[in-house]
Amino acid sequence: MVRPFFLFAPGAGAPSSHHWMQHWKVHLETMGEVQLFDYAYMLEGRRRPDSLPRLIAAHRSALSEARKQTNLPIILIGKSMGGRIGCHVSLEESVNGLVCLGYPLCGAGDRGKLRDKVLLDLTTPILFVQGARDPLCPLDLLESVRRKMNAPTFLQLVEGGDHSLLVSKRHLQAAGETQPNSDAGIIGAISSFIKGLPARLD
Repeated sequence: MVRPFFLFAPGAGAPSSHHWMQHWKVHLETMGEVQLFDYAYMLEGRRRPDSLPRLIAAHRSALSEARKQTNLPIILIGKSMGGRIGCHVSLEESVNGLVCLGYPLCGAGDRGKLRDKVLLDLTTPILFVQGARDPLCPLDLLESVRRKMNAPTFLQLVEGGDHSLLVSKRHLQAAGETQPNSDAGIIGAISSFIKGLPARLD
């Protein structure tokens, strides 16, 4: 597969200018072109996310603009909510792959409020990058959902990682690891995922 175009969506609480987004943008640029965007409520200075239909519409609009800029294979990648909305968009738009950096499977961390329907409806290949101690995505629930999914699914587990994929200092010390090493493992997983995707859409 040629170098991809990453359309990179932020999470609910911080815009694309946030240092976390900028940090991962730099990493993604080692593999392909990267375009960040913000949802309307962020641009308007509101804290509460828009309704799901408005979020999907904004994401689709960003995808439409991206397609005017590139003919490269498009990967929808997002932090938390941005990854979830990318999944919804892929049900309506053809893209080459999905990467979710901390998928928010449980609404507000409530195991009884699963956001799994969109995952079960997917046909686009998806890579989940999940922190092992992320309360919004218990690994047992994610594995249960993955077994039911029709789309090809892949998982990069970040041992000791939280919802933002940051590894606890205690775990880093015990494992003799560093945060940059953990980040490098994530980038390697994304690269391998992309290399395994079909070169063209059906």
